[in-house]
Amino acid sequence: MLVLASFMSCAIPAASLPDTVARIKPSIVGVGTYQKMRNPSAIFRGTGFAVADGHHVVTNAHVLPRELNVAQNETLIVLVGGEDEANARTASIVAVDRAHDLALLHIGGEPLPALRIGDSGAVREGQELAFTGFPIGMALGLYPATHRATLAALVPIARAGITARQLKPKMITRLRDAAYVIFQLDATAYPGNSGSPLFDPATAEVYGIINSVFVQGTREQAISRPSGITYAIPSIHIRHMLEQANITATP
Repeated sequence: MLVLASFMSCAIPAASLPDTVARIKPSIVGVGTYQKMRNPSAIFRGTGFAVADGHHVVTNAHVLPRELNVAQNETLIVLVGGEDEANARTASIVAVDRAHDLALLHIGGEPLPALRIGDSGAVREGQELAFTGFPIGMALGLYPATHRATLAALVPIARAGITARQLKPKMITRLRDAAYVIFQLDATAYPGNSGSPLFDPATAEVYGIINSVFVQGTREQAISRPSGITYAIPSIHIRHMLEQANITATP
């Protein structure tokens, strides 16, 4: 009994979620575009987070614009520092993995605190997780918001209920890729949360990246009547993207 008590007193307690959020927030960025003569000049498109050497940011591929208006000097940017002291940094695209809805950006300036990419294969159904990002960022501003999430299920990327009309080449490719499993979360995410890191509340290790929500009815109803079902891409695909770009994942 005394030995056990002594061991327990020496054990290092896990960080609480508030402590982890404080650690995570400096790594969270907004992703958007900037065009000086446009109103508004900066348009927010989604969330991203710093990895590796702090000069790289991971986000969703669908967050990126299909093309930039180069003729009008439109540029890709990340917004760093939050609403009160946000500053824009020009970003360049290093790699895009559309099959897994991932993109890797490079930014200049001082390195940001990089998040550690964890082993998504070790995550279990029922595990408590969290994600931090900018829900409805254009309306609510760049104030990082954190949501708790439970890993409800491991599901194939091509979800049930697919109709013949939805069987486009991209969907058929997904159906053939039986190993492509994603995280289904019991959590509410909103437009703007795309690209948010999904992390362990105690260790801050990133296990995935938020990329979509289950929408009931129209896209507008994703805000007024959220389903509470969110999906995330496991972090193993982030690791693979970084490896292919010859970038060390762990800071």
